[in-house]
Formats: sequence, C-alpha cells, structure tokens
Amino acid sequence: MFQTFEPVSDKNFASKHLPPLRAELKKQNLDGFVIPHDDEYQNEYIPDYAERLMWATGFSGSAGASIIMLDKAVMLTDGRYTLQVRQQTDEDFFSYVDITEIGPDAWLAKNSPKGARIGYDPMLHTLESVQKLRDAAKKAEFTLVAVTTNPIDTAWRDQPGLPSARVHPHDINFAGKSSDAKRKEIAKAVSDAGADTALITAPPSLAWLFNIRGQDVSRSPLPLGRALINKDGTATLFLAPEKTGNELPEYLGDDVDLRAESDVATALDNLGASGATVAIDPALAPSKYVDDLSRAGAKIIELVDPCALPRAVKNNTEIEGARAAHIRDGAAVTNFLHWLDTVAQDGKIDEITAAKKLEAFRTKTGELRDLSFDTISGAGSNGAICHYRVSTQSNITLDRDTLYLVDSGGQYQDGTTDITRTVPIGKPTGEMRDRFTRVLKGHIALATIKFPAGTTGHQLDMVARKPLWDVGLDYDHGTGHGVGSFLGVHEGPQRIAKAPNTQALKPGMILSNEPGFYKAGEFGIRIENLIVVTPAKPVPGGEREMMEFETITLAPINLDLVVTELLTAFERQWLNDYHARVRSTLVGVISPEIKDWFHSATRAI
Repeated sequence: MFQTFEPVSDKNFASKHLPPLRAELKKQNLDGFVIPHDDEYQNEYIPDYAERLMWATGFSGSAGASIIMLDKAVMLTDGRYTLQVRQQTDEDFFSYVDITEIGPDAWLAKNSPKGARIGYDPMLHTLESVQKLRDAAKKAEFTLVAVTTNPIDTAWRDQPGLPSARVHPHDINFAGKSSDAKRKEIAKAVSDAGADTALITAPPSLAWLFNIRGQDVSRSPLPLGRALINKDGTATLFLAPEKTGNELPEYLGDDVDLRAESDVATALDNLGASGATVAIDPALAPSKYVDDLSRAGAKIIELVDPCALPRAVKNNTEIEGARAAHIRDGAAVTNFLHWLDTVAQDGKIDEITAAKKLEAFRTKTGELRDLSFDTISGAGSNGAICHYRVSTQSNITLDRDTLYLVDSGGQYQDGTTDITRTVPIGKPTGEMRDRFTRVLKGHIALATIKFPAGTTGHQLDMVARKPLWDVGLDYDHGTGHGVGSFLGVHEGPQRIAKAPNTQALKPGMILSNEPGFYKAGEFGIRIENLIVVTPAKPVPGGEREMMEFETITLAPINLDLVVTELLTAFERQWLNDYHARVRSTLVGVISPEIKDWFHSATRAI
C-alpha cells in the first residue's frame, strides 16, 4: 500500500508543542513567529521533516499558515479547509481567519504590538512573501527578524531526517524532449531577460529541465535540489551526494556540473563576487538566497521561473502518454465503480476499505508508481470536507441512502491522473440528484466551451458555476488546476478559478475540470475529469480560430444521480457521447465479468 491511514496529527498538538515552541521564541528574543505550510522548496506536498505547521498546530492541509505569538495564535486557511482546520486544531489555542481575506501580513499589521520582534525563517519565505511582511512591519512599527535557526527545528525533538532517495533518469520515451534541448530553450529565455544565469529552486522545474525524477516528496516523483542554468545552456545541478549514484553524471552529460546541494551558498557567493546578473523568481526563491546574492554583489533581476510555462505546455509524447495513462487508470477506476455499485451497497463497507480497494485495482495495472495524492474517500458528511483525508480516527461506513465522494489519482511513468466520482449508496434524495445534475451541467459547460487565444482560466471559471449560481449555490475551491507529466498533480501557472490569473491557456496544457457542491454535515459532490487544451482551429462561419478542451479521463459518471429533465438536449448528447467513448475505449481493458454492468453504467439516456 502506498497510502497509510493512521492519524498524522490531533488536536493535542497545540497543547503539547506550543509551550516548548514559545520557550524557544523567548530564548531567541522573539515575540512571535510566522509559520507557513511551505518547505524550503515551496512544494505543495512536503517531506515529513518539513511539516512544521502541522507539528505546531495539528493542521495537516496542504495550504495555510499560522502565527504564534507569546500570548495568542491564529490559523489562516482558505475555503477548502474551513471545516478541516477546526476539526484538527484546538480552538482554545487558535483563532481562525480566511487567508484569502486577511493574509499573515495583514494579521500582523493589526495584531502585532509596536516594537514587537516577529521572526520568520528566510528559507521558508519567498522574496514576494517577505516583502509583504516588511511592508506590514513598517506600517505597524514592529521589527521583522530573519532567524538563523528555525525555533521549531529546535523545539521539535523527534523531527524526521532529510529525505535521501536516489535520483533516476526519466527516459526520453516519456519526456519527449532531451534535457539538452530544454536547456537551450531555457538558456535563450535567460539571455533574453538580460541575465547571465537563472537560479532554479522549484523541484518540478529541476525534474523537467534535467529529465530526472526522485522520491523525496510524498505522492510527487520529485528530487529536492537547486540548479543554475546559464545563458549558454550549461548548468549546475545541486543534489545531495547520496541521491546521485554513479550513473547520473554520465546521464546528465558534460554540460551539467553536478555538485552537492550544500555548495549552493558558495556558488551564490561566487556569482556575487563576479558581478553576475542572476535571475530569480520572487514567488519561488527563498528570500535568504536573494539576500545572500545581494550581499555578495550580484545584480538581481526578477524573472518568472523560465521552466514553468514550457513544463506546463506538454509535447506530443507527453500528451500521448497522458492518454495512455488515463485508459489504464480509467479501467482501474471503472472496476472500482462496479465494486461500489455492487459489494459496497450493503452499508457495511468503510472509507478505508474503499480507498484500499481502489489502490488495489490501480496496483493490478502493474504500472502504478505511486498515488498522485492521498485518496479523498469521503462518505456522507465527510464528503463535504473538500480535502478530507480518511484516518483510523475519522473512518466511517458508506451508509445506505448517502453519497460517497472519491477523489483519487495515480502516478505512472507516462502520466499523472486525477479523477473524482460521486456515487449513491442506496437511494439518493431529490436534493442530492438536483445538486449532482447542476454540478454535471457546469462540468459539461466547461468541457465544451470554445475560446480564442489569450483566454485565461479565470475568464472561463464562471461557466462551470452558473448552474449552481442560478439557484443561489456555489463552491469554495477552484474549478481547475494544472497537472504535471509524471510530476505534481497540481501544477501552474495555468488554473481555472475565481481568483485572477493572467496566464493564457495554451495548446498542450493539461487541467482538471472539477466543479462541486458541498452541504456541510451531510454530503459532498464533485465530478472531475482531466482536459487538454487543443490547438486552435476555424469555426464554420466564424472569424477567429478557437481552442477547446479534449477530455482524457475515461470512467462512467453515475447516471442514477442525473435528473434528465434538468439537462438540455445538448448536455444529454455530450453525456451520451462521453459514455460511448468510455465504453468503446475501455471495454477490452476492464475486467470481463463486469461488462454487463459496464454497458448499463454507460447507457444512453
């Protein structure tokens, strides 16, 4: 099993861990300390040693922050975690704030006394986030202190060690483009920006640029490290020596200097001493690195990670790999949906058993390398928690006459998958069916929209929400996120969300399409497929070429939850066409004994 189900935290973390943390703050002459969820690499899913936010608070979500003062503390999370943060953290110790409305900087500006010394770890905060804290410090007249030793690392007596998994090549048969060709492309971007070199600090960019993968991060095949990519296409890759083995230097070639990650500081000093112009991404680079470069004498220019957009625009090999991975994964999910619709209907199956069963179906493919995230296996009221993680503590049965939401994905060498299906256990209520159908209508609207070049995901977000908005409903998460190619299941710079985003959608980008609805304490609904932006083409009678989406996820959408009368003729045709494609593609791949059920599950309505 890739996934385990023991609780990773509990509400007692604050009572156990805040006293030694506050004692350490006093030793460092600090009145408060800012704790982001982030590690030193700005990963979404982070290694165990870096779970500092969870250690201090008990909150295990993948986004959020806390500020610990000597006399009070606050949790800052977004709408995805409104329920979870209150379940996992002790309200006797924390107040709660929506981070989209009040960020750490704004909270400190209102709550930090004049003259207070507020600490932060400059390896965990980017230049962009530190600048906000500095502005708040100036406004509220407190002192912002960059600590040399993170007080949590001192107070956390049994902190896990650093990951040391071997880094291995990612074959060009999966990557579709050589590292040499990628480095030349990025070198041109660095040169065009007027820089001598660019500091690359994001592990997904390292993995993509050098065609390597690792196992340092749970659910994402990432190697932790850093790199410098020069304007002539040569590069220095910084990895811990125990990760590299003997074959990696030869694989990387003569134009890549492989050095220990501990040498980064010296390399930055040398760049400064030579007066080099160094490009950094202010949203990704640790502020300590930027400060070190400045002190050493380097000229710094700000440049969005030059690997981010090329990484997001998949080449033909990666797209074909994604299609193949989704056929394999879709068959596994379909076998699981049959199990849900038969064995799991007795009201005795629990969430953990269901999650294990789904992982077992994926494992049977023989190609599964990992899950792409811990399976969200939410029965009844747990399905209303957007990023619910089942544990032995929270585990409940899939009771009759409730809904079960399962959001899951797999990591395969040829692609990363992410799919959500909602199914009834027993008989659904009329409200459940109405809400499901409205979510489906939004899903279809996004799946079928045409849009011109230059369109952002922000501009498309509302089409998926309109069927819910029409009756005064909504959901508090984005509608779509980028997805990597045997990389992170969440990837930028593209996204489909209410929040403004300037990145235009481009052919080859893979995103999710996942509107939902959540009734707190009762049920959750989400329908998620992955979609690929297709090249622009003429529209008959039109004046501009239009792009659209190709849906690559293949698995039945539950028809017992559909109120056919709420669908237009166009929507019914889309659903029937989708199920016809699911049926024709997977019929030879699914377990033979479920074919009768499969034909019924994908029938025309």
